[in-house]
Amino acid sequence: DAQANVEAAWALSEGKNITVAIIDDGMDLDHEEFASSGKLIAHRDVTRATDDPRPGSRDNHGTACAGVATGNGFHGGSGVAPKARLMAIRYVSPLGSQAEADAFIWAAQHGADVISCSWGPEDGAWWDPRDPLHHTVVPLPDSTRLAIDWAVANGRNGKGCVITWAAGNGNESVDNDGYASYEKVIAVAACHAKGKRSAYSDFGKAIWCTFPSNDTVLPIPGIWTTDRSASAGYNPGQVNRGDAAGNYVNDFGGTSSACPGVAGVAALILARNPSLRWDEVKDLLKRSCDQIDPSAGKYDTNGHSTLYGYGRINAKRAVELAAPAIPTPTTVHTSTAIIPIRDLQTSRLSVQVAETTLLTSVKIGVDIEHSYIGDLIIKVVPPNSTGVSPILLHNRIGGGTDNIQTTYDVTKTPDLMALVGKNPKGKWSLTVQDKEKLDTGRILQFSVTLIF
Repeated sequence: DAQANVEAAWALSEGKNITVAIIDDGMDLDHEEFASSGKLIAHRDVTRATDDPRPGSRDNHGTACAGVATGNGFHGGSGVAPKARLMAIRYVSPLGSQAEADAFIWAAQHGADVISCSWGPEDGAWWDPRDPLHHTVVPLPDSTRLAIDWAVANGRNGKGCVITWAAGNGNESVDNDGYASYEKVIAVAACHAKGKRSAYSDFGKAIWCTFPSNDTVLPIPGIWTTDRSASAGYNPGQVNRGDAAGNYVNDFGGTSSACPGVAGVAALILARNPSLRWDEVKDLLKRSCDQIDPSAGKYDTNGHSTLYGYGRINAKRAVELAAPAIPTPTTVHTSTAIIPIRDLQTSRLSVQVAETTLLTSVKIGVDIEHSYIGDLIIKVVPPNSTGVSPILLHNRIGGGTDNIQTTYDVTKTPDLMALVGKNPKGKWSLTVQDKEKLDTGRILQFSVTLIF
């Protein structure tokens, strides 16, 4: 199996109610695969400062990327997150321009959950190790970095936009690319259908994960995706390039294709669990990966490979990992009073419990004022029906320290494990015995948290 397990993930999530922004060279807004009601939102051309992101005469890239991430699948091709919304942002200005920063601010301010960027500094020729571009270091411009930081800090109502970035197609170090290697984005490498690295794919410490794409050496098919309608795009209307109508292309590839693929998986994750922060999504993608090509990948002790990052994304596993945690059923019973603690006497505060469900754990909370806690012996007395003897919580430790405000659980007080599996119904009591003269105090609160 050399796939990303996307179709299996659709039983759990299709990206509904999540918005993916594609920052690229424009998009065919009239394409049949994006025609459903509500699919397109808040599109923008940041280069021309208009709301029309339609591509120029030779701008085919963005439409193909958009299809990989969010194509509906109603007509000729589905994206990874077919029910996600699409925000098309056209950007064809020079690297580092104000328009570049504007694209991220626009996306975050207008509801993007995920942002996909299949562009960056010029690559060296992947086949030519002597190309000087392989060694060119391009830093991330301050204006762009600040815009990305803003999107990560403020997007999604403070949970942060998830930003994926194509690692590059130069067969060179991604670590020289200040864009894809920035720590607040997800650098995506490419592998092919035989489960190995695509020959052009960049490598390096910053690679986070890998997604299937094409190859430039082996006779491996490219990615089928949306093309500019009719003869305007990559496919002039030839079946051997896609479909006869020219609406789809069958040989898209590069990390340009891998990047929106991972953006689509991020949309599946967020549709399953919208409460996740951007960094939690990034970590979840890491944990979902399959370690492909272990001999060449040379994964380190942390599970990272400079060729594949943490491996090839497994979309189904990612969505499974994203499932919201099921809250543990708990009930808290609290008694609040002012019970004097007198020298050489035992004081008591009780609470009545009606529940009969068997316990899986318990926590005891106490709030005690006392001027010398080293005088005190504190116990919790469970109902007689449990058959559990009084459990010691505090045994004359702390010396002259004032007051005790704490919670005792099975980690702090292992003897509480004796209550696991017991019926909690009945009277629970906290007893406080003062073993010395002079210092006094009072019990203010006693709580029993029942965990079922």
